[in-house]
Amino acid sequence: MTTPTPETELAREWRLEVNMGTEQAPDWQLCPGVREFQFTSEPNIEDASDYDSDGWASNEKTGQAWELSVTIRRKANKTSKAYNEVHEAIRLAHFEYGDANKVHLRFMNRNGLPEAYEGKAVPNWAPAGGEYTALGEVEITFTGDGPLTPIDNPLAGS
Repeated sequence: MTTPTPETELAREWRLEVNMGTEQAPDWQLCPGVREFQFTSEPNIEDASDYDSDGWASNEKTGQAWELSVTIRRKANKTSKAYNEVHEAIRLAHFEYGDANKVHLRFMNRNGLPEAYEGKAVPNWAPAGGEYTALGEVEITFTGDGPLTPIDNPLAGS
């Protein structure tokens, strides 16, 4: 039996979902129209060196922050005069405070590979604007509030 040749991952293999339900009864819905996607998870590293290390530096992770940046193409139903409900939930959360300002989201490899994460974040909603020929796009920065937790990919086995 031959081993298949590994393939290079593509940036578009990420899927973003927003919980439109509650914590107790989640309703995960696709955030459509994602055009760009990038997340970071930066640790805070402090120098923990002392005289007992024979001159070698020592470091300690003391915290961590995460951020997800996406650009979406805005989706609307022109007949009913309504934007996509997930896009609207993110936009409206941008203007709120406290818990109403947090978006419960998860993102995963859309092909079912093991990489998947879940967390809550504060959204910054920034319409891109542009020339008369430009498509309606919004740049959204989700700043993590609490942990970004690795989860089992809900698309595994699909």
